[in-house]
Amino acid sequence: MEMQRVGFIGAGQMATALAKGLIQVGAAEPATLVAADPSDEARQQFAQATGTATTAENLDVLGRCDVLVLAIKPQQLAGVLAQLCGRIPPEMLVVSIVAGVRLATLTEGLGWEIRIARVMPNTPCLVGQGASAFCLGTEATPEDAQRVRRLLESAGLAVEVDEALLDAVTGLSGSGPAFVYLMIEALSDGGVRMGLPRSVATTLAAQTVRGAAEMVLTTGEHPSVLRDRVTSPGGTTIAGLKTLEAGGVRAALMAAVEAATVRSIELGNG
Repeated sequence: MEMQRVGFIGAGQMATALAKGLIQVGAAEPATLVAADPSDEARQQFAQATGTATTAENLDVLGRCDVLVLAIKPQQLAGVLAQLCGRIPPEMLVVSIVAGVRLATLTEGLGWEIRIARVMPNTPCLVGQGASAFCLGTEATPEDAQRVRRLLESAGLAVEVDEALLDAVTGLSGSGPAFVYLMIEALSDGGVRMGLPRSVATTLAAQTVRGAAEMVLTTGEHPSVLRDRVTSPGGTTIAGLKTLEAGGVRAALMAAVEAATVRSIELGNG
């Protein structure tokens, strides 16, 4: 696939993470990227992190990219869509990472003929370990799907889903990092209670979560299979698992994803 020319409207942390990722994996060069943002500070930080051009004017980006990424806050969207409406060329792909904004809203604001993709990223994109999902508008092509996937995989993992499932993605991978941080904190607290220094306990807890997740992704085996391999008859792990089951940890995590999904639906419905 040829080098991507990507423009960002919004030069915040997520835009910066995606731009850096594209450069690092060789999918783009600094000269093929540009970002627009009214904030001097945001533009300076983006330029310093990526070595790319920035501008204060959104419309300056349009003639310099093939993929336009909307990386703004939801409350800024109406003004940006009004500014862009009628100015998007037919060959351009618009990718929205604006939280909670559905394809229908984007196409209504930009035009039904515009090729659009909607993305739900998560904050680990900032360290190249994102878990993102995307869906395509009716005018987007299979080639557009490849372009979106390449954009997102520069900062982690990406899957394509139907838009109806994006609220569930929000509940799982969008909110999920917060659930995992709580787990890491609790594991660290347990280590401290048993006598470990806080710094050691937190490092071991975080690395344990990272390592276990990598085992699932690398082996492709079901988590229950990997769990059983750690669980010796009458050993320490089964004693700990019994306590977790008694405390309802499994049910609580399932309920957390459900609650976050329901809230995402509520927010999307205004």
